[in-house]
Amino acid sequence: MRRAVGAARIHTAILLAILLVAAIARFHNITQPLVDAFSWRETSTAMMADNFQQHSWNIFFPEVSWTGPGPSYQGREFQIVSYSAALLYQLFGWHDWFGRMVAALFGMVTVFSLHRLTALCWDEVHAHAAALAYALMPGAAMIDSSFLPDPSMLALVTLGVWLFAKYWAGGKPWLLPLATLSFTLGALAKPPGLAAGAVIFYLTVCWILQRRYRQAARVLLSGLISLVVITAYFGWAIYLGRSYPPYHVAGSGYIWDSGFWTFFKNSFYLKSVWNTSVWWFYGYPFMILIAIGFWMPPKPAASGERALSAVPYAWLAAAAVVYVAAAREITSNPWNYHIFHVPLAMFCGRGALVLATLGTGPVLAPAVMLRSVFIAALALTLSTFPLLKTMKAPIAMNGKLLGEQLARVAQPGELVVAIAPEAGDPVAVYYSRARGWVFPPGGGDVEWSKFVEDDATAIAQLEDLRAQGADYFGAAKNAADKQDRQFMKHHDGVIDHLDKTATKLVDSDTMLVYRITRP
Repeated sequence: MRRAVGAARIHTAILLAILLVAAIARFHNITQPLVDAFSWRETSTAMMADNFQQHSWNIFFPEVSWTGPGPSYQGREFQIVSYSAALLYQLFGWHDWFGRMVAALFGMVTVFSLHRLTALCWDEVHAHAAALAYALMPGAAMIDSSFLPDPSMLALVTLGVWLFAKYWAGGKPWLLPLATLSFTLGALAKPPGLAAGAVIFYLTVCWILQRRYRQAARVLLSGLISLVVITAYFGWAIYLGRSYPPYHVAGSGYIWDSGFWTFFKNSFYLKSVWNTSVWWFYGYPFMILIAIGFWMPPKPAASGERALSAVPYAWLAAAAVVYVAAAREITSNPWNYHIFHVPLAMFCGRGALVLATLGTGPVLAPAVMLRSVFIAALALTLSTFPLLKTMKAPIAMNGKLLGEQLARVAQPGELVVAIAPEAGDPVAVYYSRARGWVFPPGGGDVEWSKFVEDDATAIAQLEDLRAQGADYFGAAKNAADKQDRQFMKHHDGVIDHLDKTATKLVDSDTMLVYRITRP
């Protein structure tokens, strides 16, 4: 008895240490402006938080600020992170990093839930390894510290799957409604979360095969209720996005939009997956550990454990199906890979244990401990530190500076047009604290990350925005589109037009700002 209590205390202490490591990875430099590699999506999420706090607290009407005077309602996922940030704004004032903090807190929930799920499926030692792997994986740490909806999605679906697995393994009946609620909120927070439902479905099928029909019926009823709620919300989101200018529903690049042969000709964008994996999210050390863990899973000891031991494979298979259906969307917006991180962390932890215990005795043997330290140090130095540094580089800083300059000159109610270093990124509009447009203006099916081909079309777009009430035009001098065409060179005719028809306010090394005069 004393030995069991002592072991439990040791495991608890290790878990707390892992949570501390995860917190350091996620809360380090938490006050960084929204200018990193994910600034495009982060600032759109941040705008929705602003509009909740400033205009309407109705969570069913998410609104951005980069498509004109508004209303600019869009079809979006259920706004858990942005709404939480808006509540913090209301209580403590506006700080752009509040969204990062909310995301990081959800990330901590994921670490804990992943640990407990792995302990249930495998054992406590594997739980420690998997949770530590998740804590240190660059992609997971990056997404969990970004103002994005994905951290809430993964935290809530992982919590829901763990609660359900606990219920499945003989837990109390009240675990089922809690699991259903948590999973439903997670899937509402981001549709890829539905992939985790494959684990619940798989375990329910196991019950059916065991002829435990009553328990399976309860789960199927709960699942049906969950799917009705999720379908109803996203049906509303699609309706909302199609009913208000610019008629934008978030998400594109699905196989039913582009066609199977488009995906096939592009090899399902696997080259992009490889590049993201190597240079951003994992690096070779984590990728090797994941591969080893995938091919060498732990051996289950009993029939019930055998079913649970397959949980990461069920999760990964469902996430792969989601990828096949949305490969272009996921590779274009890599934070969507987050749904993969729970099973990948489990395999990564398993791979680390395989290497650490290879040809040795107990887990606490000196050789095992030494190998474990070496593996962790290698992963940190070759993956975590350099890849996080790459992703968190302030590549959109000139956009923030442009937005702050616009904020200094714009009066309440005035509208801005802004081009950030990456065309289409609304970071400059966000930091202007005003409403306005990105340039070229986008939304709906319009491509706004690419400059138009000629100056005449661009000037016509600008004149249309002038007619709609645009008061200022600003451009970062390093602005370029996704074809690497520089705005200052590609659209020098637009600049000549502004010199003739507007008042130049700023011409510095980093930006141009004009006051747009009325005809």
